[in-house]
Amino acid sequence: MLRKIGLIFDMDGVIYRGNEPVEGARELINFLKEEGVHFIFLTNNSTRDPAMYREKLLSMGIDIPEDLIVTSGLATRLYMERHMEPGRVFVIGGEGLHREMERLDWGVVTVEECREGSWRDVKHVVVGLDPALTYEKLKYATLAIRNGASFIGTNPDTTYPAEEGLYPGAGSIIAALRASTDVEPLIIGKPNEPAYEVARNKLDGVDEIWMVGDRLDTDILFARRFGMKAVMVLTGVSTLRDVEERGIEPDLVLPSAKELLEYLKTLMEEAQ
Repeated sequence: MLRKIGLIFDMDGVIYRGNEPVEGARELINFLKEEGVHFIFLTNNSTRDPAMYREKLLSMGIDIPEDLIVTSGLATRLYMERHMEPGRVFVIGGEGLHREMERLDWGVVTVEECREGSWRDVKHVVVGLDPALTYEKLKYATLAIRNGASFIGTNPDTTYPAEEGLYPGAGSIIAALRASTDVEPLIIGKPNEPAYEVARNKLDGVDEIWMVGDRLDTDILFARRFGMKAVMVLTGVSTLRDVEERGIEPDLVLPSAKELLEYLKTLMEEAQ
């Protein structure tokens, strides 16, 4: 039975927090590999591309192929390739998002070029989490969007979990630009359909998909929208109190990846 299940794992707050793996995560992934259970990683964090995330996971002892890692930056590139007219792009985001936009080969406009007036040539403004955010980047993104450029957000997460606590996320930057432009962005990542399309294609052939995440407003809502089993772990953003207050209910709530491993082992034993 379990061999027909596909699992989608969020990463920040589920597999690790910052650069520290969550207890049981490595053992869980090794178990799934050994048992032949299909799974992918789907993160709304676009600061890295799949190759960069593979290296990060390897540093934690988690070895998976690059093609099992989907980022909101990758999903954004794929969506733009399929649905948008080519044109120069201005990017607010980390290295991973810049790499994905460069792979479009439509031309990425730099801040330096914008200072010379090239913001007028921007056709698409793409916004993700940017650890090096500046007022100048927000200024040129605002000018370009008000000049008619499309406004695309990689993901709506207002925060993300790290070692010290919750940091501002891509959604916080998107909110600033929404306020300065009066334009609603197209959001690609969870809980929206463009991210689901990419994930579903990666899990072709499975009968049932489980979404394992830590956020009610992205991961669990994502599962609810697209008919997946919603598994929430408590090592990231959302809490049991949030479940009571928000009205978005997971099918299963577990303390961490460690308990999910035990749960899956029990299911397999019962299925034999």
